[in-house]
Amino acid sequence: MINLNPTTRFKALMVSALFCVAAAAQAQQVFRVTAIPDESPTELARKAGPLMKYLEARLGMPVEFTPVTDYAASVEALVNKKVDLAWFGGFTFVQANVRSGGKVIPIAQREEDEKFRSVFITSDPNIKTLADLKGKDVSFGSQSSTSGHLMPRSFLMDAGVNADKDFKRVSFSGAHDATIAAVASGKVQAGALNISVWERFVNEKKVDTTKVRVFFTTPPYFDYNWTVHADMPAATREKLTKAFLDLNKSSPEGKEILDLQRATRFVPTKAENYKGIEAAARAAALL
Repeated sequence: MINLNPTTRFKALMVSALFCVAAAAQAQQVFRVTAIPDESPTELARKAGPLMKYLEARLGMPVEFTPVTDYAASVEALVNKKVDLAWFGGFTFVQANVRSGGKVIPIAQREEDEKFRSVFITSDPNIKTLADLKGKDVSFGSQSSTSGHLMPRSFLMDAGVNADKDFKRVSFSGAHDATIAAVASGKVQAGALNISVWERFVNEKKVDTTKVRVFFTTPPYFDYNWTVHADMPAATREKLTKAFLDLNKSSPEGKEILDLQRATRFVPTKAENYKGIEAAARAAALL
């Protein structure tokens, strides 16, 4: 048996204690995920549940979904490393990229996001083209929404329609499902939202298509992605990316997650894909 003097014994105990504290901290580490609130809190939570469980198994640590109150809060949460992973729209990604000085990395997007679209809907039978929106009350989603504001506004500009000057009133519903509700209730004559939410409402018969209809579908553009902070360890980022790319509909778990995310599959993405959105934002003086 080795007899240690008091000083040596104390140092050994301190090293052991610090090791235990470090091990406990590592064991209790939580991987936090957030998403832009482009749908109702209930729907966001429903979509997140199975995915968080899957990521827990793939990362080997607790994973928690952390909702935020608005789009700007999701940007600040990732930029300030309050969360580890964020589901952004294309414009929100651009905002985070600018805000962080290029310190965020998009790792995956749905295959559908390579050619995403927005739709304009109305309950007014006299509205048939974008030009017919002049003098009308029109709703967008959030001001920071790619598919619910930025890109619809950009395509309006291409059609010679200035939302700020030509509409009687511009309103912001805050979310895509809220835009549908505003049009259906007659609060506004028309609205713009992402095609994915519109198709979900139609498929689930949550909207009466005899009263509310699509009258314009935009050309395609890059949109949503999963983004991490550049300071995330490369090994973790690679493991996380692979977890998304490995999802497929051949397993019950994969099918459930992909169906909830309204995705065929996830594919790799890169910051350069969103240069078009950045250009549209600057042209509209929104960035």
